[in-house]
Amino acid sequence: MSEGVAGQPFPDGFGEGETPVPHPLLEPVVGFLGRWRGRGQGGYPTLDGDFAYAQEVSFGHDGRPFLRYEARAWLLDADGAPLRPAARESGWWRLQEDGRVEALITQPTGITEILTGHAADGVVDLATHTVALTPTAKEVTATRRRYTLADADADTDADDDPHGDTFSFVHDLAAVGQPLQHHLSATLRRAAGQSTRPASSWNSSVQ
Repeated sequence: MSEGVAGQPFPDGFGEGETPVPHPLLEPVVGFLGRWRGRGQGGYPTLDGDFAYAQEVSFGHDGRPFLRYEARAWLLDADGAPLRPAARESGWWRLQEDGRVEALITQPTGITEILTGHAADGVVDLATHTVALTPTAKEVTATRRRYTLADADADTDADDDPHGDTFSFVHDLAAVGQPLQHHLSATLRRAAGQSTRPASSWNSSVQ
């Protein structure tokens, strides 16, 4: 007779003060831990026009040097009301020594990206290493993603925390014969109830 399993014994942590304790290699990205919501604008030459969207993003970990990433977006109408589901993606950021990042991101539209880059001073900059496509997926040849925590690039007083409750996101895309160019930008804020890091990056194309 097999015994039942009570439940997941190692839940993810979504804040620096939660269990498990973040792995030391996650230090450059600890400020992103948690759940975030916000709005953005997008466009691309192959689309009929620009569009507005809302997005929810989460970053968690299980104590190892991997950041679990998940994002989902939905289009908004002219009045800001939800119109229909849009992009979804999930994956992992693998943190290495000296803030180096290897990211794996998969989308239900048949696209898997492997990106490499660097995390430092509240900024994560990732660029395509490899793109894998299913036989029916749209052509994507390259992307670049930049995640910036609020005020990370600004001069702050000694008592100010550069890792605040807001992050901006910019996504460049090369697809369907178009060169690498701006596709998405958004500003997201930490969801209510999420703690801010004490003082001491999606979005795929909206399809």
